[in-house]
Amino acid sequence: MAGAHTHIRSILRRLAWVLGLVALSACSRGGSSPQARTLKLEPCQLEGLAPQAQCGALEVFENRETKTGRKLSLRVAVVPALAAQPQPDPLVFLAGGPGQAATRLGAVLRAVEHIRRQRDIVLVDMRGTGDSSPLDCEFLPKDAGLADYFSEDDDLAPRIRACRERWDADVRQYTTPIAMADLDEVRAALGYEKLNLWGGSYGTRAALVYMRQYPERVRTAILDGVAPMSLYLPLYMPRDAQRALDLLLAHCEKDAACEKNFPRLRTRTEALLEKLSQEPARVRVAHPRTGVPEDIVLTRQAFVGALFGLLYSAEDSSMVPLMLDRVTQGDWAPFVALNVGRGERMEKVMSRGLQMAVVCAEDVPFLDTAAVEREAKGTWFGASMGLEMMKACEGWPKATVPAGFRDAVVSDVPTLLLSGELDPVTPPAWAEEAKRTLKNSLHVQVPGVGHNTLGVDCVRKLMVDLVADGRVDTLKPSCGAGLARPPFFTSFAGPVP
Repeated sequence: MAGAHTHIRSILRRLAWVLGLVALSACSRGGSSPQARTLKLEPCQLEGLAPQAQCGALEVFENRETKTGRKLSLRVAVVPALAAQPQPDPLVFLAGGPGQAATRLGAVLRAVEHIRRQRDIVLVDMRGTGDSSPLDCEFLPKDAGLADYFSEDDDLAPRIRACRERWDADVRQYTTPIAMADLDEVRAALGYEKLNLWGGSYGTRAALVYMRQYPERVRTAILDGVAPMSLYLPLYMPRDAQRALDLLLAHCEKDAACEKNFPRLRTRTEALLEKLSQEPARVRVAHPRTGVPEDIVLTRQAFVGALFGLLYSAEDSSMVPLMLDRVTQGDWAPFVALNVGRGERMEKVMSRGLQMAVVCAEDVPFLDTAAVEREAKGTWFGASMGLEMMKACEGWPKATVPAGFRDAVVSDVPTLLLSGELDPVTPPAWAEEAKRTLKNSLHVQVPGVGHNTLGVDCVRKLMVDLVADGRVDTLKPSCGAGLARPPFFTSFAGPVP
């Protein structure tokens, strides 16, 4: 899932050049029958991706059931296979969030360069994201000051209503099952018989839903950061984030340099949290870009929410002990700098309206106050994350999901499940739960990484082998045995050697 903070704005933040002639030629083959392809594609360039892609738009009904009324234009991109005779089934990337646009995450595709040698890579902006009739809602002003990054969101509900009134959209039609029906229509328009699915975070939920709706259309599936149907957003986030934070602090205590430089870090941080519970911190900090000092107020909820976001990446979390050490001594500049940069990146890639549409339809209706408070009990992060999301969904038009939507997905599709040991939102236990009903699956837990395993060489090798052979029984169950958490920073000049 994309980063999620304890107040709603933060919750919703919480997911080789090829000759043009070669690209055009490859796309005319496309790995599918030219006679079967009905979607017209033209050369395009995707952000963060060097090879030229082929892009088009597929028109679908917003209301797929009635097939009347408003139509949506779905953005589709195909990065053609390099082989003269490519394999007929492409790799389809399903982005996270919910709310990320697949075609704006071109840099991610560098991880599957070897798969692209034999197969097209297909990206579709899910309805409501990117260039597919987006449900955009600005939560962070373009001229945002530091206070905007850490403010409480008492005015968020009317802001969401104002966005909803501005959209020419029936937000009840923006759910995962409907989006996966869109994807199957794209598949048919591109002339593919079967797909290899690759989902990350929320994209794993999307992949599971597609596998249930169209089992005969899936050849293989790769699920990285597994969110099974029993994972409700954001119910388990405080518990799972606390697990990741406890691991981080335990690792620091066992690391000689970290423990020496940051003694009694857990105790000092708990004292800070208690102090923030009594009274917010009022601090003056230089803006990390402009250098101009600004005054901000930091509540406990704003602090732990921002801390949550830093746990997603093992690289970011390697700076957390140093950051905690500084804030417990009254220096908030590193904390602010880390979170401003992360917040700006998230704003660029997320559709907040689509995120609300999915969570308000598929998650919040299954929550209650008692469950939210139970799952958050004893954590630093508390119940605010779930309680405020429930509040934000009040008044959201009620959508329906199919009967049994939250039942576990049963499938015999060859499926590779990938988990980062330090993942704060989809830790390995969730993949184990999904594995119980994915009858032909392998779960690989990768040590030393967080909410994304793509940076690990053996993970990419496993992905290549699965898609090439179409089976999991030949895959090596271990991966990254020598990996460890990145070295802790003891100063912002660089990591400990």
